[in-house]
Amino acid sequence: MAQEPILVVKDLKQYFKVSRSFTVKAVDGISFDIMPGETYGLVGESGSGKSTTGRSIIRLYKPTAGQITFNGKDISGKMSKESIKELRTHMQMIFQDPMACLNPRKKVVDIIGEGLDIHHAYSSMEERNEKVYQMLELVGLSREFATRYPHQFSGGQRQRIGIARALIMNPDLIIADEAISALDVSIQAQVVNLMKKIQKEMGVAILFIAHDLSMVKYISDRIGVLHLGHLVEAGTSDEIFANPIHPYTKSLLSAIPHPNPRVEKTRKSFTYDKKAEGIDYTVGTQHFVSDTHYVLATDEEFEKWTK
Repeated sequence: MAQEPILVVKDLKQYFKVSRSFTVKAVDGISFDIMPGETYGLVGESGSGKSTTGRSIIRLYKPTAGQITFNGKDISGKMSKESIKELRTHMQMIFQDPMACLNPRKKVVDIIGEGLDIHHAYSSMEERNEKVYQMLELVGLSREFATRYPHQFSGGQRQRIGIARALIMNPDLIIADEAISALDVSIQAQVVNLMKKIQKEMGVAILFIAHDLSMVKYISDRIGVLHLGHLVEAGTSDEIFANPIHPYTKSLLSAIPHPNPRVEKTRKSFTYDKKAEGIDYTVGTQHFVSDTHYVLATDEEFEKWTK
């Protein structure tokens, strides 16, 4: 029996009305799914709609149209407070800025234990604090840190606190919204390795939102490339890196610096201009390169790109 996906996003649209005559189509009809215990990387430049997608899935925004199914339940329509509360025990988010999302007036033990407090998931304070200590140790921080405040930590440590706060509810899915982009490169690797380790231990699925393709390749099983609210290409990590079809994907890949200075000297990065190439995402359809790899294109474009 094949596993059911834990999350299915179908034709999701998220529009924001700015004025009477102008609406921003932040996400414009994207579809993807995530299997239990898998990492799905969502990549794109700033303003492509990645974070909006994550926020719509966890219902910080009410989706304009489309369907989101999580654990077999439809979570895209109108939801009661109870069902949103229930949803947020199984789905958690790690935010981009580790300083802005931690309450500066609270001690670490209360920040991490907040989910337990909201959902009354313990019988005594000892039990609650013990759970918090275990979480701290899981993310590589000592339990002595529990009585400190966020400003006493470095950026990487704060992000670990954010991860601990997301994990304490033992969720099935974590949405990591640019969770490493605010950190130094050396710390990024630590945090990503930590997430991989935790994923192995807890079997949690991760939607990893980022704009840095090299990091995404390292952590993700599958990758979706998002541009201006459209999923222009999706496939396994190897397929996207070894055989990119869409010119936008190619331009993203061409921007990755190469560690070998000789190769780096001759590396050509090229710019993708949707207008100049005359590409209209709304007329393109999914063209499959393999079972798992597809591109958004018209028949002519697909032929031209796969030559």
